[in-house]
Amino acid sequence: MEWTTLIAAEDLAARLGQEDLVVLDATASLADPEAARAAYHEAHVPGAHHVDLARDLSGPHRPGAGRHPWPEEAHIRGVLGRVGATPAHQVVVYDAGDGALAAARAWFLLRALGHRRVAVLDGGWSRWRALGLPVERAVPAPGATQYEARFDRSRLLDVDDIRAQLASGGVLVDARAAERFRGDVEPIDRRAGHVPGARNRPFVENLRDGRFKPAEELAAEFRALLGAVPTERVAVMCGSGVTACHHLLAMEHAGLGGARLFTGSWSGWIEDPARPIETGA
Repeated sequence: MEWTTLIAAEDLAARLGQEDLVVLDATASLADPEAARAAYHEAHVPGAHHVDLARDLSGPHRPGAGRHPWPEEAHIRGVLGRVGATPAHQVVVYDAGDGALAAARAWFLLRALGHRRVAVLDGGWSRWRALGLPVERAVPAPGATQYEARFDRSRLLDVDDIRAQLASGGVLVDARAAERFRGDVEPIDRRAGHVPGARNRPFVENLRDGRFKPAEELAAEFRALLGAVPTERVAVMCGSGVTACHHLLAMEHAGLGGARLFTGSWSGWIEDPARPIETGA
């Protein structure tokens, strides 16, 4: 068996300890990044390695890259080598947040590298604990593998790509909360509103009771949002290219693969004050 989008806690529990499995704890906290690492050291899925959103799943800032810049290939290959992953491993990622946001970012990083066997733990750490499944405090030894792969750059879009996509009839979906999209509030970035022409679907609409909705339900909802536009003409964004990956995961789970990521997202768009902004629904 292989898992390429989501994996149930019960299925992961049955696979623990197998040689072809790598588990990643991507628990993150924007307010207190060190708290996430401390929580990992308190308890985690047995054998899980911790990956940090800022240090491991993002790169250094560069113009237009936003708050969580997309990392370079060499960087993410080094992270994967450190946790003992190769392209042949089944990788499972989870986090302790509401909705598996950092886990979805890690999932898409690997998918963009061409790694097929990577899945997010559906329901995350909360469901794992609720089911009373095993946990441990011991930190696994670092791996020493060589991970060789290159990003599929066609799935990673910058500002110019987004402008061209919108001008040619493509769709841009913003995963932020509706009040941020409208510009009613902006708790993180220095300007409020959205990219002109974008459509809003908050990532929380992919979930029910902390787990992803059934594939057929998600497919119907995304088709209603996108109309006749094929998924290859769809780009997703959010505040910094993290929660947008939740849509990419949900769409893949729904059989609507091929959408692309606006890596800089809103925080990258507003780096240039001359770029237009819309507010309202």
